[in-house]
Amino acid sequence: MKNEDVFLQSAPLLEKLEQAGFEAYYVGGAVRDYLLQRPIGDVDIATSARPEEVKSVFPKTVDVGIEHGTVLVIWKGDGYEMTTFRTESDYKDYRHPETVSFVRSLTEDLQRRDFTMNAIAMDRSGRIIDPFNGQQALANKEIQTVGEASERFSEDALRMMRAARFVSQLGFRLHPHTTAALKKHASLLQHIAVERKLNEMEKLFAGANKNKGMEVLMKAGLHTYLPGLIDQEAAIEKLLSFSFDHLSSNQMWLLLLRLLNHPSPKAFLSEWRMPAQKIKYVTRALQLLDKRDTQPWSAVFLYEAGMESAIDVEIVHSLLYGREAEVEELTERYAQLAIKSLHELAVSGKDLLVWKQEKGGPWMKQYLAEIECAVVERKVENSKEKIKEWLESCNLL
Repeated sequence: MKNEDVFLQSAPLLEKLEQAGFEAYYVGGAVRDYLLQRPIGDVDIATSARPEEVKSVFPKTVDVGIEHGTVLVIWKGDGYEMTTFRTESDYKDYRHPETVSFVRSLTEDLQRRDFTMNAIAMDRSGRIIDPFNGQQALANKEIQTVGEASERFSEDALRMMRAARFVSQLGFRLHPHTTAALKKHASLLQHIAVERKLNEMEKLFAGANKNKGMEVLMKAGLHTYLPGLIDQEAAIEKLLSFSFDHLSSNQMWLLLLRLLNHPSPKAFLSEWRMPAQKIKYVTRALQLLDKRDTQPWSAVFLYEAGMESAIDVEIVHSLLYGREAEVEELTERYAQLAIKSLHELAVSGKDLLVWKQEKGGPWMKQYLAEIECAVVERKVENSKEKIKEWLESCNLL
Protein backbone atom coordinates (compact mmCIF):
# COMPACT_ATOMS: atom_id res chain seq x y z
CA MET A 1 0.00 0.00 0.00
CA LYS A 2 1.29 3.48 -0.89
CA ASN A 3 2.00 5.88 1.97
CA GLU A 4 -0.71 8.27 0.75
CA ASP A 5 -3.25 5.45 0.78
CA VAL A 6 -2.42 4.59 4.41
CA PHE A 7 -3.33 8.14 5.43
CA LEU A 8 -6.38 8.29 3.15
CA GLN A 9 -7.66 5.05 4.66
CA SER A 10 -7.52 6.48 8.18
CA ALA A 11 -8.55 10.07 7.33
CA PRO A 12 -12.25 9.42 8.11
CA LEU A 13 -11.29 8.77 11.77
CA LEU A 14 -9.71 12.21 12.07
CA GLU A 15 -12.71 13.71 10.32
CA LYS A 16 -15.15 12.08 12.77
CA LEU A 17 -13.19 13.47 15.74
CA GLU A 18 -13.17 16.94 14.16
CA GLN A 19 -16.91 16.75 13.52
CA ALA A 20 -17.34 15.97 17.22
CA GLY A 21 -15.45 19.17 18.07
CA PHE A 22 -11.95 17.79 18.72
CA GLU A 23 -8.53 18.18 17.11
CA ALA A 24 -6.83 15.13 15.60
CA TYR A 25 -3.48 14.65 13.86
CA TYR A 26 -1.13 11.99 12.55
CA VAL A 27 2.01 12.00 14.69
CA GLY A 28 5.36 10.31 15.21
CA GLY A 29 7.11 7.77 13.03
CA ALA A 30 4.44 7.64 10.32
CA VAL A 31 4.79 11.37 9.61
CA ARG A 32 8.59 11.18 9.77
CA ASP A 33 8.75 8.26 7.32
CA TYR A 34 6.18 9.92 5.02
CA LEU A 35 8.38 13.03 4.81
CA LEU A 36 11.43 10.83 4.18
CA GLN A 37 9.49 8.90 1.51
CA ARG A 38 10.13 5.67 3.38
CA PRO A 39 7.55 2.89 3.80
CA ILE A 40 5.39 3.64 6.82
CA GLY A 41 4.15 1.13 9.35
CA ASP A 42 1.45 1.79 11.91
CA VAL A 43 -0.33 5.13 11.89
CA ASP A 44 -0.56 6.83 15.30
CA ILE A 45 -3.19 9.48 15.89
CA ALA A 46 -3.03 12.14 18.60
CA THR A 47 -6.19 13.96 19.61
CA SER A 48 -7.48 16.59 22.01
CA ALA A 49 -10.31 14.18 22.88
CA ARG A 50 -10.01 12.42 26.25
CA PRO A 51 -10.19 8.60 26.21
CA GLU A 52 -13.86 8.57 27.25
CA GLU A 53 -14.61 11.14 24.54
CA VAL A 54 -12.85 8.99 21.90
CA LYS A 55 -14.97 6.04 23.03
CA SER A 56 -18.13 8.10 22.69
CA VAL A 57 -17.26 8.94 19.06
CA PHE A 58 -16.42 5.40 17.91
CA PRO A 59 -18.60 2.33 18.55
CA LYS A 60 -15.81 -0.27 18.62
CA THR A 61 -12.82 0.44 20.87
CA VAL A 62 -10.37 -1.46 23.08
CA ASP A 63 -8.66 -0.03 26.18
CA VAL A 64 -5.02 -0.79 25.40
CA GLY A 65 -3.38 1.88 27.59
CA ILE A 66 -6.20 4.03 28.78
CA GLU A 67 -4.31 5.22 31.89
CA HIS A 68 -1.84 6.84 29.48
CA GLY A 69 -4.60 8.09 27.21
CA THR A 70 -4.43 5.42 24.48
CA VAL A 71 -7.53 3.78 23.01
CA LEU A 72 -7.49 1.29 20.12
CA VAL A 73 -10.23 2.15 17.62
CA ILE A 74 -11.44 -0.67 15.38
CA TRP A 75 -12.34 0.79 12.00
CA LYS A 76 -13.28 -1.32 8.98
CA GLY A 77 -11.44 -4.31 10.41
CA ASP A 78 -8.21 -2.43 11.20
CA GLY A 79 -6.98 -1.13 14.55
CA TYR A 80 -5.76 2.45 15.07
CA GLU A 81 -4.21 3.72 18.28
CA MET A 82 -5.52 7.11 19.36
CA THR A 83 -3.76 8.89 22.19
CA THR A 84 -4.96 11.98 24.00
CA PHE A 85 -2.62 14.99 23.99
CA ARG A 86 -0.66 14.66 27.22
CA THR A 87 2.28 15.85 29.26
CA GLU A 88 4.44 13.58 31.41
CA SER A 89 6.48 14.19 34.55
CA ASP A 90 8.29 12.52 37.49
CA TYR A 91 9.81 9.57 35.65
CA LYS A 92 10.05 6.94 38.40
CA ASP A 93 12.37 4.37 36.79
CA TYR A 94 14.10 6.23 33.95
CA ARG A 95 11.41 4.84 31.68
CA HIS A 96 7.79 5.36 32.86
CA PRO A 97 6.23 8.68 33.90
CA GLU A 98 4.73 8.81 37.38
CA THR A 99 2.30 11.50 36.30
CA VAL A 100 0.41 11.75 33.01
CA SER A 101 -1.72 14.84 32.49
CA PHE A 102 -4.16 15.17 29.61
CA VAL A 103 -3.99 18.50 27.82
CA ARG A 104 -5.77 20.15 24.88
CA SER A 105 -2.60 21.48 23.25
CA LEU A 106 -0.86 19.66 20.39
CA THR A 107 2.38 21.60 20.97
CA GLU A 108 2.52 20.50 24.62
CA ASP A 109 2.01 16.91 23.49
CA LEU A 110 4.78 17.09 20.87
CA GLN A 111 7.11 18.68 23.43
CA ARG A 112 7.27 15.45 25.48
CA ARG A 113 8.57 13.37 22.56
CA ASP A 114 12.15 12.13 22.13
CA PHE A 115 13.59 13.55 18.90
CA THR A 116 12.55 16.52 16.80
CA MET A 117 12.05 14.30 13.75
CA ASN A 118 9.43 12.37 15.77
CA ALA A 119 7.72 15.53 17.03
CA ILE A 120 6.08 16.46 13.74
CA ALA A 121 2.31 16.28 13.24
CA MET A 122 0.17 16.29 10.11
CA ASP A 123 -3.54 16.96 9.72
CA ARG A 124 -5.76 14.96 7.37
CA SER A 125 -5.31 17.51 4.56
CA GLY A 126 -1.52 17.03 4.66
CA ARG A 127 -0.68 20.27 6.48
CA ILE A 128 2.49 19.87 8.60
CA ILE A 129 2.72 21.17 12.17
CA ASP A 130 6.37 21.32 13.21
CA PRO A 131 7.00 23.47 16.32
CA PHE A 132 10.46 21.99 17.04
CA ASN A 133 12.02 22.15 13.56
CA GLY A 134 11.88 18.42 12.93
CA GLN A 135 11.80 18.94 9.17
CA GLN A 136 15.09 20.81 9.40
CA ALA A 137 16.59 17.85 11.32
CA LEU A 138 15.36 15.53 8.55
CA ALA A 139 16.91 17.77 5.90
CA ASN A 140 20.19 17.82 7.85
CA LYS A 141 19.97 14.03 8.41
CA GLU A 142 20.51 14.74 12.09
CA ILE A 143 19.07 13.19 15.24
CA GLN A 144 18.37 15.92 17.76
CA THR A 145 16.32 15.75 20.95
CA VAL A 146 13.30 17.92 21.65
CA GLY A 147 14.75 20.39 24.13
CA GLU A 148 17.63 19.46 26.43
CA ALA A 149 19.12 16.06 25.52
CA SER A 150 20.08 15.37 29.15
CA GLU A 151 16.47 15.85 30.25
CA ARG A 152 15.05 13.61 27.53
CA PHE A 153 17.49 10.78 28.33
CA SER A 154 17.01 11.13 32.09
CA GLU A 155 13.25 10.82 31.60
CA ASP A 156 13.51 7.66 29.50
CA ALA A 157 16.94 6.02 29.25
CA LEU A 158 15.79 3.71 26.44
CA ARG A 159 15.83 6.78 24.19
CA MET A 160 19.61 6.43 24.10
CA MET A 161 19.34 3.04 22.39
CA ARG A 162 16.63 4.48 20.16
CA ALA A 163 19.15 7.12 19.03
CA ALA A 164 21.60 4.37 18.00
CA ARG A 165 18.77 2.43 16.37
CA PHE A 166 17.67 5.43 14.29
CA VAL A 167 21.28 5.92 13.16
CA SER A 168 21.15 2.34 11.87
CA GLN A 169 17.70 2.63 10.30
CA LEU A 170 18.07 6.07 8.71
CA GLY A 171 21.82 6.51 8.27
CA PHE A 172 21.59 9.87 10.09
CA ARG A 173 24.27 11.33 12.35
CA LEU A 174 23.76 12.51 15.93
CA HIS A 175 23.58 16.20 16.82
CA PRO A 176 26.64 17.09 18.97
CA HIS A 177 24.38 17.77 21.99
CA THR A 178 22.80 14.32 21.55
CA THR A 179 26.22 12.66 21.42
CA ALA A 180 27.44 14.50 24.54
CA ALA A 181 24.32 13.55 26.51
CA LEU A 182 24.62 9.88 25.47
CA LYS A 183 28.12 9.70 26.93
CA LYS A 184 27.06 11.55 30.06
CA HIS A 185 23.99 9.44 30.83
CA ALA A 186 24.97 5.98 29.44
CA SER A 187 24.84 4.45 32.93
CA LEU A 188 21.09 5.13 33.16
CA LEU A 189 20.62 2.29 30.68
CA GLN A 190 21.18 -0.17 33.55
CA HIS A 191 17.68 0.68 34.82
CA ILE A 192 16.00 -0.49 31.61
CA ALA A 193 14.46 -3.96 31.25
CA VAL A 194 16.53 -6.35 29.13
CA GLU A 195 13.51 -7.16 26.94
CA ARG A 196 13.34 -3.49 25.92
CA LYS A 197 17.06 -3.44 25.13
CA LEU A 198 16.72 -6.58 23.01
CA ASN A 199 13.84 -5.02 21.07
CA GLU A 200 15.97 -1.98 20.23
CA MET A 201 19.00 -4.13 19.39
CA GLU A 202 16.92 -6.22 16.97
CA LYS A 203 15.69 -3.03 15.28
CA LEU A 204 19.27 -1.76 15.08
CA PHE A 205 20.32 -5.10 13.52
CA ALA A 206 17.48 -4.76 10.99
CA GLY A 207 18.72 -1.34 9.82
CA ALA A 208 20.70 -0.66 6.66
CA ASN A 209 23.45 1.20 8.55
CA LYS A 210 24.31 -1.26 11.34
CA ASN A 211 27.99 -0.30 11.36
CA LYS A 212 27.11 3.29 12.25
CA GLY A 213 24.54 2.21 14.85
CA MET A 214 26.99 -0.12 16.58
CA GLU A 215 29.64 2.59 16.50
CA VAL A 216 27.27 4.88 18.42
CA LEU A 217 26.70 2.20 21.08
CA MET A 218 30.44 1.70 21.43
CA LYS A 219 31.62 5.32 21.41
CA ALA A 220 28.94 6.45 23.87
CA GLY A 221 29.74 3.57 26.20
CA LEU A 222 26.18 2.21 26.00
CA HIS A 223 27.51 -1.32 25.33
CA THR A 224 28.76 -1.45 28.94
CA TYR A 225 25.14 -1.63 30.10
CA LEU A 226 24.04 -4.30 27.63
CA PRO A 227 24.00 -8.02 28.56
CA GLY A 228 27.37 -9.75 28.25
CA LEU A 229 29.14 -6.77 26.63
CA ILE A 230 30.88 -5.21 29.64
CA ASP A 231 34.68 -5.23 29.23
CA GLN A 232 34.27 -6.48 25.65
CA GLU A 233 35.78 -3.44 23.93
CA ALA A 234 38.34 -5.53 22.02
CA ALA A 235 35.66 -7.82 20.56
CA ILE A 236 33.42 -4.88 19.61
CA GLU A 237 36.37 -3.03 18.04
CA LYS A 238 37.03 -6.18 16.01
CA LEU A 239 33.34 -6.30 15.05
CA LEU A 240 33.48 -2.69 13.86
CA SER A 241 36.45 -3.53 11.62
CA PHE A 242 34.08 -5.54 9.40
CA SER A 243 31.48 -4.15 6.99
CA PHE A 244 28.33 -5.89 8.16
CA ASP A 245 25.51 -3.62 6.97
CA HIS A 246 24.27 -6.44 4.69
CA LEU A 247 23.86 -9.01 7.49
CA SER A 248 20.51 -10.17 8.90
CA SER A 249 19.70 -10.20 12.61
CA ASN A 250 20.59 -13.89 12.99
CA GLN A 251 23.84 -13.32 11.12
CA MET A 252 24.68 -10.35 13.37
CA TRP A 253 24.21 -12.40 16.55
CA LEU A 254 26.27 -15.19 14.98
CA LEU A 255 29.11 -12.80 14.10
CA LEU A 256 29.00 -11.14 17.53
CA LEU A 257 29.09 -14.49 19.35
CA ARG A 258 32.00 -15.68 17.25
CA LEU A 259 34.04 -12.57 18.03
CA LEU A 260 33.13 -12.59 21.73
CA ASN A 261 34.23 -16.23 22.05
CA HIS A 262 31.86 -16.52 25.01
CA PRO A 263 32.32 -19.68 27.13
CA SER A 264 28.57 -20.31 26.97
CA PRO A 265 26.83 -18.87 23.90
CA LYS A 266 23.48 -20.12 25.19
CA ALA A 267 23.97 -18.30 28.51
CA PHE A 268 24.92 -15.09 26.66
CA LEU A 269 21.78 -15.15 24.49
CA SER A 270 19.63 -16.15 27.47
CA GLU A 271 20.91 -13.12 29.34
CA TRP A 272 19.39 -11.05 26.52
CA ARG A 273 16.03 -12.73 27.24
CA MET A 274 15.99 -13.96 23.67
CA PRO A 275 13.19 -16.39 22.63
CA ALA A 276 14.22 -20.03 23.14
CA GLN A 277 13.73 -20.88 19.46
CA LYS A 278 16.12 -18.13 18.35
CA ILE A 279 18.69 -19.13 21.00
CA LYS A 280 18.57 -22.70 19.69
CA TYR A 281 18.98 -21.54 16.09
CA VAL A 282 21.90 -19.16 16.70
CA THR A 283 23.84 -21.51 19.02
CA ARG A 284 23.52 -24.35 16.49
CA ALA A 285 24.60 -22.02 13.69
CA LEU A 286 27.68 -21.14 15.77
CA GLN A 287 28.58 -24.84 15.97
CA LEU A 288 28.16 -25.13 12.20
CA LEU A 289 30.33 -22.02 11.72
CA ASP A 290 33.10 -23.61 13.77
CA LYS A 291 32.78 -26.77 11.68
CA ARG A 292 32.93 -24.69 8.49
CA ASP A 293 36.42 -23.52 9.53
CA THR A 294 37.78 -27.01 8.90
CA GLN A 295 35.36 -28.38 6.29
CA PRO A 296 34.06 -27.29 2.90
CA TRP A 297 30.36 -27.70 2.11
CA SER A 298 29.90 -31.40 1.38
CA ALA A 299 26.45 -32.76 0.56
CA VAL A 300 26.15 -34.26 4.06
CA PHE A 301 27.30 -31.05 5.77
CA LEU A 302 24.84 -29.01 3.71
CA TYR A 303 22.05 -31.46 4.50
CA GLU A 304 22.91 -31.38 8.20
CA ALA A 305 22.88 -27.59 8.28
CA GLY A 306 19.69 -26.96 6.32
CA MET A 307 19.29 -24.17 3.78
CA GLU A 308 18.70 -21.21 6.14
CA SER A 309 21.53 -22.05 8.53
CA ALA A 310 23.91 -22.89 5.68
CA ILE A 311 23.37 -19.46 4.10
CA ASP A 312 23.79 -17.67 7.45
CA VAL A 313 26.99 -19.59 8.17
CA GLU A 314 28.36 -19.06 4.65
CA ILE A 315 27.75 -15.29 4.75
CA VAL A 316 29.35 -14.85 8.19
CA HIS A 317 32.24 -17.20 7.37
CA SER A 318 33.00 -15.37 4.13
CA LEU A 319 32.97 -12.04 5.99
CA LEU A 320 35.38 -13.34 8.64
CA TYR A 321 37.79 -14.65 6.00
CA GLY A 322 37.48 -11.77 3.55
CA ARG A 323 36.04 -13.66 0.60
CA GLU A 324 32.91 -13.58 -1.52
CA ALA A 325 29.96 -15.56 -0.14
CA GLU A 326 28.90 -18.27 -2.60
CA VAL A 327 25.21 -18.12 -1.68
CA GLU A 328 23.85 -18.79 -5.16
CA GLU A 329 26.01 -21.87 -5.68
CA LEU A 330 25.10 -23.11 -2.19
CA THR A 331 21.38 -22.63 -2.90
CA GLU A 332 21.67 -24.60 -6.13
CA ARG A 333 23.58 -27.42 -4.45
CA TYR A 334 20.99 -27.61 -1.68
CA ALA A 335 18.17 -27.76 -4.24
CA GLN A 336 19.90 -30.76 -5.85
CA LEU A 337 20.15 -32.79 -2.63
CA ALA A 338 18.45 -36.18 -2.93
CA ILE A 339 16.48 -35.51 0.26
CA LYS A 340 16.11 -32.42 2.46
CA SER A 341 15.02 -34.17 5.67
CA LEU A 342 14.62 -37.61 7.26
CA HIS A 343 10.88 -37.43 6.52
CA GLU A 344 11.66 -37.71 2.80
CA LEU A 345 13.56 -40.98 3.25
CA ALA A 346 11.81 -43.80 1.38
CA VAL A 347 12.12 -46.22 4.31
CA SER A 348 11.14 -46.05 7.97
CA GLY A 349 11.80 -47.97 11.16
CA LYS A 350 8.81 -50.19 10.37
CA ASP A 351 10.46 -51.34 7.13
CA LEU A 352 13.66 -52.21 8.99
CA LEU A 353 11.75 -54.30 11.55
CA VAL A 354 10.10 -56.29 8.76
CA TRP A 355 13.34 -56.79 6.85
CA LYS A 356 15.59 -57.66 9.76
CA GLN A 357 13.04 -59.68 11.77
CA GLU A 358 14.51 -58.41 15.04
CA LYS A 359 13.15 -56.52 18.04
CA GLY A 360 13.43 -52.77 17.89
CA GLY A 361 16.38 -51.11 19.58
CA PRO A 362 19.23 -48.61 19.18
CA TRP A 363 20.29 -50.42 16.00
CA MET A 364 17.30 -48.91 14.16
CA LYS A 365 18.44 -45.34 14.74
CA GLN A 366 21.95 -46.28 13.61
CA TYR A 367 20.64 -47.99 10.45
CA LEU A 368 18.45 -45.04 9.54
CA ALA A 369 21.37 -42.62 10.03
CA GLU A 370 23.56 -44.75 7.74
CA ILE A 371 20.82 -44.97 5.10
CA GLU A 372 20.19 -41.22 5.36
CA CYS A 373 23.89 -40.48 4.82
CA ALA A 374 24.16 -42.93 1.91
CA VAL A 375 21.14 -41.40 0.16
CA VAL A 376 22.47 -37.84 0.64
CA GLU A 377 25.87 -38.90 -0.74
CA ARG A 378 24.04 -40.62 -3.62
CA LYS A 379 25.60 -43.99 -2.81
CA VAL A 380 22.10 -45.40 -3.05
CA GLU A 381 18.89 -44.22 -4.74
CA ASN A 382 16.09 -43.06 -2.42
CA SER A 383 13.72 -45.93 -3.13
CA LYS A 384 12.61 -48.73 -0.80
CA GLU A 385 13.78 -51.44 -3.17
CA LYS A 386 17.24 -49.93 -3.79
CA ILE A 387 17.81 -49.21 -0.11
CA LYS A 388 16.97 -52.84 0.80
CA GLU A 389 19.43 -54.07 -1.85
CA TRP A 390 22.09 -51.71 -0.51
CA LEU A 391 21.60 -52.92 3.06
CA GLU A 392 21.95 -56.52 1.87
CA SER A 393 25.11 -55.68 -0.06
CA CYS A 394 26.54 -54.16 3.14
CA ASN A 395 25.62 -57.37 5.06
CA LEU A 396 23.27 -55.37 7.28
CA LEU A 397 20.24 -57.57 6.55
